[in-house]
Amino acid sequence: MTIRILPAVGDVDSARSLSTLLSQLADAEPAPPVPDSTALLDTLARLAAESLDELPEVVLVHERIGPVPALDLIRDLVMRFPAVGVVLITADTSTGVLTAAMDSGARGIVTLPLGYDALAERVQAAASWSAGMRRHLGSNAPELYAGPGGTVVTVTGAKGGVGTTLTAVHLALAARASGRTVALLDLDLQSGDVASYLDVQFRRSVADLAGITDINPRVLQEAVYTHETGLALLLAPGEGERGEEVTDRVTRQVISALRARHDLLVVDCGSQMNAATAAAVEMADQALLLVTPDVVAVRAAKRMVRLWDRLQIRKAEETLTVVNRHSRGTEIQPSLVEKVTGTKAARAAVPAAFKELQSVVDAGRLQDLDSRSTVKQALWSLAGELGLVKTQEGGGGGGGGRRRKPSADRGALALRRRGGDRGSVTLEFAGMFPLLLVVMAILWQCVLYGYTYSIAGNAADEAARAATAAYAVDGDWNGACDAAGSEHVPGAWTVEFDCGPEGSVMTASVEAEVPLFFPGFDPGWPSVEGRAGAALEGDGG
Repeated sequence: MTIRILPAVGDVDSARSLSTLLSQLADAEPAPPVPDSTALLDTLARLAAESLDELPEVVLVHERIGPVPALDLIRDLVMRFPAVGVVLITADTSTGVLTAAMDSGARGIVTLPLGYDALAERVQAAASWSAGMRRHLGSNAPELYAGPGGTVVTVTGAKGGVGTTLTAVHLALAARASGRTVALLDLDLQSGDVASYLDVQFRRSVADLAGITDINPRVLQEAVYTHETGLALLLAPGEGERGEEVTDRVTRQVISALRARHDLLVVDCGSQMNAATAAAVEMADQALLLVTPDVVAVRAAKRMVRLWDRLQIRKAEETLTVVNRHSRGTEIQPSLVEKVTGTKAARAAVPAAFKELQSVVDAGRLQDLDSRSTVKQALWSLAGELGLVKTQEGGGGGGGGRRRKPSADRGALALRRRGGDRGSVTLEFAGMFPLLLVVMAILWQCVLYGYTYSIAGNAADEAARAATAAYAVDGDWNGACDAAGSEHVPGAWTVEFDCGPEGSVMTASVEAEVPLFFPGFDPGWPSVEGRAGAALEGDGG
């Protein structure tokens, strides 16, 4: 059996040494090393999306892999890809490291410096375990072997009071209304308000999971509160000092456990940067940064983006900035925020309409916000922009599926109604467009008709004066009439001149044809005539 091996090594020299040894293993098919934990998870997720059979049998994790610590990474790998054998490469051979590696789910340890025999033995053992595990899973593999799990979206405020919790709650509600399974994690550990905004009283919090190394479904179920809207809520601790118990390791475990069981995980990170929120932003598929259109908030957003970049948490171009309390009259628009922070600004900006929110915020019932609210429409449009809302309903099927709550049904109906309204407007505009073109053509033809009167009058005046001057010197007044009149007539107009003396006055008559805006479109208007005269000063000849 060919053993597919994916090594994860951050150090270049170590990667070269490991690749050399792996190339010598019998029946081994080593892939090029990946340099960090993010690349490793992305590679495995991509392979799992193509086919579960594309995943390697063995993954080798070097102890100096980053940015996620090796043991935390192994725990995440085992949870997401349960039939992949993970082996830790480490220089520490102590019993404590061995125990920690086994607790994390590693199938073995290879000590440094690397040796051919030890490496071959551990790889073979992990591959045999992987093959047996895949046979055991059998037809249940698609359910148990679900790859990377759901999407993680973090919502962070540039500073306090910019609407972080409001945004996080309504993104979760919008996704839930469309039929997704959604979890909402409150990581604003000192002052989280998700419970207050959704009228929840629950004693358990994310801090209760801090001392648990293996967060299994039963443990998670005891800490999660199922809201009436169908959201799974994991709340911030009621005592702010307990927030210190939630480390980056705990955050990674909790997020991995929640994303493995839900289509979407929305994380309210508040506006305070700490180890827990940094880990959440780093793990997120999409990171939102909330900002209001004022100088202080924009500067705070710029500082936050630079901090994330310095700590190698997230690059500016990978961050989406959302402008809250936006109005057209303010000088700071999303385009300016985008330029200052170096991030990408969301198309959906949330308007400044606190009166719409005051009653539901005071009552702690954000889920009851009216569907006609401009704030709700903007936030749910943002959910659509982020791809958090299902565009199509699933098939009928039996009665085993979850029944959505009435508020969720109304939200989904509002989404569909808004989509239908936009479609109707598009169709109506398409039907009216030809008529608009016809009206515009008629109006422009009228403009040409009026302009022809001006041209004819001016040409007749010039022709009369030139013919008078030629008559006084016994010249060719008809030639002078045609030349002077035609000089100021644009080429698109066809004109005919007729000049001659009538008593003591030289008269000039001009007949001009009106150009057609569309060839073949003839409104039947007559040609335009212009007349002018000038007094004769000589006898003529």
